Amino acid sequence: MKVKAANGFARILKAEGIPWVSCYPTNHVNNALGEEGVPILMMGEERFAVAVADGFSRVTCGKQIGVCTVMANLNAAGIQMAYGAIAQAWEDSSPLLVVAEGVGQGAARHTHYDMAEAFRSVTKWVGKIDRADLVPDYLRRAFTHLRSGRPGPVLLLVPRDLGEYDEAEHPYAPVKGWRSGPDPDDVRTAVKTLLAAKDPLLYVGEGVLYADAAAELLQFAELAQVPVLTTLKGKSAFPEHHPLSVGVRGSLAEHFLRKADVLFAIGSSLFPNRFSHALPDAEKKTIVQCTVDTLDLNRSYETRHAVVGDAKLTLGALVAELSARTGGARKRPELLEEIRAGREAFLAKFRPWMESSETPINPYRVIGDLMKVLDPQRSFVTADSGNTRDQTSTVYEARIPRGFLGWGNVSTLGFSLAGAVAAKLAYPDRQCVHVTGDAGVCYMMGNFEAVARYRIGITTLHINNGGYSGYGPGFWGAGHDPYTWKVSDHGSACMASMARAVGFHAEDVTQPSEVLPAIRRALDENARGRPAFVEFICSH
Repeated sequence: MKVKAANGFARILKAEGIPWVSCYPTNHVNNALGEEGVPILMMGEERFAVAVADGFSRVTCGKQIGVCTVMANLNAAGIQMAYGAIAQAWEDSSPLLVVAEGVGQGAARHTHYDMAEAFRSVTKWVGKIDRADLVPDYLRRAFTHLRSGRPGPVLLLVPRDLGEYDEAEHPYAPVKGWRSGPDPDDVRTAVKTLLAAKDPLLYVGEGVLYADAAAELLQFAELAQVPVLTTLKGKSAFPEHHPLSVGVRGSLAEHFLRKADVLFAIGSSLFPNRFSHALPDAEKKTIVQCTVDTLDLNRSYETRHAVVGDAKLTLGALVAELSARTGGARKRPELLEEIRAGREAFLAKFRPWMESSETPINPYRVIGDLMKVLDPQRSFVTADSGNTRDQTSTVYEARIPRGFLGWGNVSTLGFSLAGAVAAKLAYPDRQCVHVTGDAGVCYMMGNFEAVARYRIGITTLHINNGGYSGYGPGFWGAGHDPYTWKVSDHGSACMASMARAVGFHAEDVTQPSEVLPAIRRALDENARGRPAFVEFICSH
């Protein structure tokens, strides 16, 4: 039976278990999706449509693939607007499928813009489908890229005029995805190095989450009795209330990072940048890097030893080798006491801020009260880039895989809203909250209408301090951009009023004693299918 190329495309997405497709019109594939019964979530602009699909892949750790469509062809304004969101998915290794309308046969001479070339540097693969009967082949290859190796986005260009193909002659079966295991010799060398270390540190990245290896990581850490530090993207891969956890950032993490003589990295590229750790005294440390991608090796730092393979298979092999060598978990009570004392000292610094009664409200009071309200076993938290990211990721305690979503290599403002929306779609029974600041909220307001329209019950916590914290003056000094930080204060621009106008439950809070009740009211509204926006008038 013959089927139009776009409809065949939509049927294959259904066969692959894609629950919905996010978009900003127009794209001829959208009509085919509607005809084939694939739900469409229409967002407020292209960048956000991509971000929601990206967030869905992240919060499900690639078990479900986020798919979005954007406008392209000769009028490529849509896909040009989407470039930043796709580049973020590339930098953060997120498996995202972007579908754009390709330029028809013979029409490329009418434009200066080459979509395939423009996106080749920020995708794992760009597929230009030029015949209807190749739709199954190209989607088969796309999902192979999406489910195998290092995750990353794929762009498929689907022209409008491809015609039809015969489904019986060109059948499609869902793609499994493939993993590779480590070399046993490399595993033995890695474990031998770990056991010989005086102060080893497990440095855990997001690769552990994508490999569904949190249980294996916990087993390995407890067997080895080694402190565990996670990257911002890897936060939640290891329970942060565990006696071996040293968190993500702050004095405790810094202490063990500096102290380590062997840095045992699992699922991390080790890229140093603004949002992840640069390794202090790296030349004095022995680095063991367990990664799925050989391109990570000897890239940012010298890799003395490497174990190349899927993180779940690698950790399983490491556990087996370590058990064979040690006969069971080592006893290191002095290490556990060092971590406990360090954590207490760390919290002693932040606890007064998290319990502060000062006005304007201390931002840490908001995070502290949020932790009192949320159930850590059935909630999701993320935060926008900037001070909200730094503050939330430092003190918020993640206990379950993807109970927190962080990102690290590139972070576009406003992404926290997309992350929260994606989490609620993936885990409807979870309380889903995102924290944003004065910069981030301006990037996301245009998409609040879509969140309200689809009755997605999430909560936005806006830390409003009338400027971009860190840019201008504060307790840290003059700031790094003292001439470009001030924005309208709450008296002249009430963001809660804007959210209320499009259907959110919204309120603004000026008193510390009202922080916790306001968050509870917001979550109650979420339970009824209504998004909520709480604006806190805060200090820097």
